[in-house]
Amino acid sequence: MRLLFIHAEDFSYQVRDKAVENPEPLTPDLERGSAKNVLVVFMSVEEGDSEDPSYISYVTDQILDVLNRVKASQIVLYPYAHLSPNLASPSKALGVLLAVYNNLREKSPVPVSRAPFGYYKAFDIKCYGHPLSELSKSLSPTMVTTQAKQQVVSKDYYVVLTPNGEEYDATKYQFKPGEEDLMALVEKEVLRKELEGGGEPRYIDYCRKFGFEWEPMSDAGHMRYGPAATLMMELVEDYAWKLANELGIPVFKIRGTNMFRRGERAIDEHARLFNERMYTIEGDRDELIMRYAACFQQFAMIRDWVLSYKDIPVGMLEVADSYRYEQPGETVLCFRLRRFYMPDLHIFTKDLNNAMEVALKLHEIIFREIRRLGRDYVSLYNVTKQFYDEHRDYLVELARREGKPILVRVMPEQKYYWVLNVEFHIVDELRRPREIATFQFDVGNAQRFGIKYMGENGEVKYPVIIHTAILGSVERYIYALLDTAAITESKGGVPRLPTWVAPIQVRVIPIGKDHLQYANDIASKLEDRMIRVDIDDRFDETLAKRIRDAETFWVPYIIVIGDREVKTGKLSVRARGAQKVVEMGIDELINRIEEEIKGYPRRPLTMPKYLSKRPSGILS
Repeated sequence: MRLLFIHAEDFSYQVRDKAVENPEPLTPDLERGSAKNVLVVFMSVEEGDSEDPSYISYVTDQILDVLNRVKASQIVLYPYAHLSPNLASPSKALGVLLAVYNNLREKSPVPVSRAPFGYYKAFDIKCYGHPLSELSKSLSPTMVTTQAKQQVVSKDYYVVLTPNGEEYDATKYQFKPGEEDLMALVEKEVLRKELEGGGEPRYIDYCRKFGFEWEPMSDAGHMRYGPAATLMMELVEDYAWKLANELGIPVFKIRGTNMFRRGERAIDEHARLFNERMYTIEGDRDELIMRYAACFQQFAMIRDWVLSYKDIPVGMLEVADSYRYEQPGETVLCFRLRRFYMPDLHIFTKDLNNAMEVALKLHEIIFREIRRLGRDYVSLYNVTKQFYDEHRDYLVELARREGKPILVRVMPEQKYYWVLNVEFHIVDELRRPREIATFQFDVGNAQRFGIKYMGENGEVKYPVIIHTAILGSVERYIYALLDTAAITESKGGVPRLPTWVAPIQVRVIPIGKDHLQYANDIASKLEDRMIRVDIDDRFDETLAKRIRDAETFWVPYIIVIGDREVKTGKLSVRARGAQKVVEMGIDELINRIEEEIKGYPRRPLTMPKYLSKRPSGILS
């Protein structure tokens, strides 16, 4: 079979006349067609082709591989006899064409249509003209056997590696008490089991409480962030920057564009290796890729820097708005999005050994942070066979530091630009492994993008790059916070946020207007210490309702101000989760809060301080 692929901006055809004696019956939907951003597949079916399911599936996979690379919105199969001098008979050709069409419709993530077989057709086509827009393939049934043999040779396999260095086939591993999270990860990644039932997780309601919502006027997978959500996002972004600076290496924070020109060799090669669905848009002259991480911008910037071995290792961080064209049915609020924010840190190291050394500190911080939430990670280490053979002891050391077995996926081939790619998963309220943090060792992109440094003897060297998100994307870290609260509530506890990331840390509720001035004085003292405080001055509401609203919004500390508080200077404080109201002075409260938020970023309110100034229903 001969295939010619054209990625077309516009394509249309119109049937003119019969080309064979008995063409297929012509229906209105086949008589003419048009499409935009389309992968047009011109097909010549040859004598050796067959309708064998394995071969048809192979052909389909080849078409989908090209689709994934060019990111077209639809596919049109177009019978085209002019690609081969060795054509199959018309009846056989039509059978193969229909088999490919039907299989493709089942597997394709985008709509598939076809032009009719056995007719002369007029067509108009406007090719995009980027490097991948014109491709050809020659396929035969023998390739299926060859590919199958290669897959047997290069099949990935999974092992469980213990802190003692013992290795087990992951499919046969006998799980011990306390390894339920590892079992969930193995079932998902190795055994491909899907979660049954479970319903909607609690954290979705929590998201809405704090203003994390889908944007109904946008595409699927795009969120909007209310005032409280915006504040939480900014705090997590600040914290990611703080953690990056705990690595003990120089780190630079940068900012850049989210659009990159397709046709740049390094951009196109990295995009193919990354293998994610991409958003593309038309620029003035070129097609542009919407970035799916901060890699493009950071790599483009640091390749212009003059670096020596004395400057390495060095880090670069950007909170990158990232775009991934996830399937509509796969998008999940605050977790799997088409547009999200990633505190993307790249660390440029001298070589693989230096990367492994730096990653030990990185690994320590990643686990420290999730354990601060009362959670723990279960880890999946994706590695090349060569890395596993040469650095197995390193993986054992990481398992030892984690204090439990790890799951390792061994890949006999280096399929990507990395030799190690770690996924750190929490197991959520519904017992689903959810990847949050990550790091990987990139051995290919420095040379691809021209990132280099001068060695001790003046030689040009290319760094090994660590890609990492210490907290995960901003939204995924917040998802972890809210899922932790959901688990707490499911066990009968009071759900809450850590005080540092709670949008309102203290709410002051004056009982009457006569108490407002004292409430302002208390709020001013808290504000002087950069503690977020607001005042519920809605005197037309009952005290009980105002207290209930504060509790509903998970405010960590609620202060009610009445005659007694004004007279004595002692505050009646409701701490979230506590069984009773506690009496304390303002300095004692400040010291308590500052102890809870020590080491964390602080930001002011993103909404008016007085609740009376907020529209009804926007108390958060």
